[in-house]
Parts: sequence; C-alpha cells; structure tokens
Amino acid sequence: MDNTVYLYVFDTMADWEIGYLTAELNSGRYYKQGQPASKIITVGIDKTPVTTMGGLSILPDITLDECSITSTDALILPGGNTWTEAIHEPILELARRCMQEDILVAAICGATMGLAQAGLLNSRPHTSNDLEYLKMICHPYTGEEFYMKQSAVTDGKLITASGIAPLEFTVHVLKALDVVDSDRLKAWYSLYKTQDAKYFYELMG
Repeated sequence: MDNTVYLYVFDTMADWEIGYLTAELNSGRYYKQGQPASKIITVGIDKTPVTTMGGLSILPDITLDECSITSTDALILPGGNTWTEAIHEPILELARRCMQEDILVAAICGATMGLAQAGLLNSRPHTSNDLEYLKMICHPYTGEEFYMKQSAVTDGKLITASGIAPLEFTVHVLKALDVVDSDRLKAWYSLYKTQDAKYFYELMG
C-alpha cells in the first residue's frame, strides 16, 4: 500500500530527532518486498524557508492549507523550541482532526508538549521528555494518569516519544505503518542500539 508521510517543518525544529525515520521512509531500503518507499511531503505554515536547529534550510513542499491528509497517511511532528507558542496552533488543530479521524500522528520531544498544550494527551497513554516538566510548562495538561515513563508509546494511531529516543520513535512509526517485517525491524533497531555487527548481517540477510 502506498502511503504519504506529511512532515511538519518549522524554525528551530530538531532535525536529528527525525533523521533515522526520514531516511528509512524515503529510501524504503528495508521495506517489505513489493512495498514502495513512502512519499515524504514537508508542510510549513507558509512557503517561507525554515531553518532547523542544525542550521539546515528547508523550503516546505506545501503549506498547511494545502495539506490533504487521508486515512492511509501519517503526520510527523518533530521537536523544537517553540511548541508552546501560538504559531503552532494551526498544525495542532490538524493533529486534532487526524486523531479524531484515526490518522496516524507521531510526535517527538517538544511536539509532545504541543499536543499536551492543546489538550490532546489528557485521556490517552503517552510519553514526553519528563512528566514534571510537562505539567509545569503545559497548564491545560491533565493527563498525568496516562503518562508512561517509556522512551516511546503507541496508543492506536498516536505515537509519542522522548527527544532522546529517535531510534525508538522510528521503530514505533515503521511498525505502525506496517512497512518493515518485524524481524528485520528488530535487527535494524538492535544494530543501531548496540553497534553489534551480527545485527548488520541479520539485517542484510
């Protein structure tokens, strides 16, 4: 099945947090046989180039108003320094609609704070960088009982992850998209996590 992944891009976005994920989505190098690579479309508030935290300049493919996401697609929300600011309210409204329509939403690091600020984590399992910090920064947040102290959490079509868990974030997203066989995905994660060469041969095999 073809799928399109919409990647939200903005000034200060933490480019390394989604680096593993975008590489595997775009290349499809470990995808199931016959499964085409995912199409990544970058989405910005407007068509103005953005500068990532790593200093890379990205010209969004489309504006948020042009985003026509469907049930087979996914919305990826990277971390960044500005997620509690009003500028992100439009993308958070899109995330709300996606969650209501059972479209995959995956948020890492600061993006989880954006979801919390919008009240989208009050009633479903999730994680973030730290519970106490989340409570301190996001005053509308009341989802403490649903907070899980894990690197990444999948709850249906919602994925949340800590900013220091880009590998786990990638695994959860690829698993949710069902594009990589489970044994190969396990070998991929084990290789990058342990740096043990045996997992390279498992992955290539």
